[in-house]
Amino acid sequence: MDDLKQDAARALACLDLTDLSDGCTAQDVSELCARAQTRFGPVAAVCIWPQFVAQAVRALSATPIKVATVVNFPQGDHPAGEVIALTQKACEDGADEVDMVIPWKALLEGHPENVSARVARVKRAADRSKVKAILETGMLMTPELIAQATHGAIDGGADFVKTSTGKVPINATPGAARVILETIKEMGEDVGFKAAGGVKTTEDAAEYLAIADEIMGPGWAVPSHFRFGASSVLDALLATLGGQAAPETGKGY
Repeated sequence: MDDLKQDAARALACLDLTDLSDGCTAQDVSELCARAQTRFGPVAAVCIWPQFVAQAVRALSATPIKVATVVNFPQGDHPAGEVIALTQKACEDGADEVDMVIPWKALLEGHPENVSARVARVKRAADRSKVKAILETGMLMTPELIAQATHGAIDGGADFVKTSTGKVPINATPGAARVILETIKEMGEDVGFKAAGGVKTTEDAAEYLAIADEIMGPGWAVPSHFRFGASSVLDALLATLGGQAAPETGKGY
């Protein structure tokens, strides 16, 4: 149990507490920002739709919690001009981090150069804000395509490589995490990793932390390099830290 509590504490510090539900409201964002400040310490970031960035920045101004948002989300095929304009506006509103979906459909159609090109454009538009490139690994499926997408994202200047949107049937998996982390290590770049979608229990989180420890070495999986994109896992982590029974998991992102 002590080891699991340590994993829960590590995971909590690396959590991007997320609400990207279609019906998300300003009240939901206020409640999310309040939940992000737990009795066991703050999460790494909140991740919300672009229209709520300014609100979240105000709510979290006295905390170390980052504000993340999404662009080209979730399909990955929005018009380039729209994506760039949304990125610039979100960063002007104070977004610390921008999670962007790569054009994974173009990769499947044999155009890998589109991945690095789109990431590079978003990275320039984001200026000093961090960019997390979402691969949508559950749609790429094969280790070869996941590795190719990781290469393209890193070549484009991504600060993190993220598994998934949480909006498709298959999201983060340990296998996809392993491929991404091995590719990051092989390329020798200072790039982080984010597992998103399907991380619902403390045991789930511990499995991803163990993979990162194995591949990248102990001490690497800290908020500057490692994140979880989730909402439902927070209650599980808090229960573990409080020595309570884990709650039933829901359908949260």
